Amino acid sequence: MLLTTTNTVEGQPIQHYLGVISAEVIIGANIFKDIFAGLRDIVGGRSGTYERVIAEAKQNAMAELQQKAQALGANAVVGIDLDFETVGGKGSMLMVVATGTAVKI
Repeated sequence: MLLTTTNTVEGQPIQHYLGVISAEVIIGANIFKDIFAGLRDIVGGRSGTYERVIAEAKQNAMAELQQKAQALGANAVVGIDLDFETVGGKGSMLMVVATGTAVKI
């Protein structure tokens, strides 16, 4: 299945629009990740731990978006938008929302 942020697919016209779909994933960061991220804040640099959490949440949201599109009979999702937010007490959880339009190309 083709998943794209663009509204069209070059050389492949959209035959049917099947609807707007969305997928929401909320993933928590545990206390050990928070401790190591806090140390990284003090000494500077990138936090590989949090980067992996963000990548995992994005991957899960995209997989769920694909499953919803397949359930509608789509073979592509166009116009995908990804939003990232922190939720929970002290921003302890990460929410990723993926939206797009399920289509047949």
